Amino acid sequence: MDIKDFKNTTPSLVLEEYFAGETRAWGIFEDRFGKLRRQFTVDINGKWNGRTLVLDERFVYRDGEKDRRVWTIEKIDKNYYQGRADGVIGVATGDAKGNALNWRYDMDLKVRDLKLRVHFDDWMFLQADNVLVNRARVTKWGIELGQVTLFFQQTCGATRKLTKTYPPKINAMRRVDERLTETNQ
Repeated sequence: MDIKDFKNTTPSLVLEEYFAGETRAWGIFEDRFGKLRRQFTVDINGKWNGRTLVLDERFVYRDGEKDRRVWTIEKIDKNYYQGRADGVIGVATGDAKGNALNWRYDMDLKVRDLKLRVHFDDWMFLQADNVLVNRARVTKWGIELGQVTLFFQQTCGATRKLTKTYPPKINAMRRVDERLTETNQ
């Protein structure tokens, strides 16, 4: 795929707008043979200060394992991002056009008791109703190890804006959602 092919697609994905606030994702990892290996949810808290987006990601895997990754992503220009996180080697780079973002990085991935240095090639596509679909190819030495599929949804609704404050009724609904989430974990 070429990011330029998506320049006229809608809805437009603006990373810092989409991830500002609370977002939840549901994901799976399939190995290169198509066998489902892991299932997980991710709760993400995003903070945008006008130049830098900080994403605090908290993973809960179906087997009970928990993990956390904090991304610091800088907006370089209208369509280009760079990011860093623990375990990521060097700098992650992202190109955005239209409804798509291509995010690429190398990282040390924990697999059982080992750490493997792998490459991620993520493609994110913003859909109607503010659902973000992410498909990532995971490779080592150019050989595909598997694919990650994620679906993101903003916790507080699809019309969230960066500077919006929520009325008490919405805040109460958010607290109920948080309690339900805690109960189900």
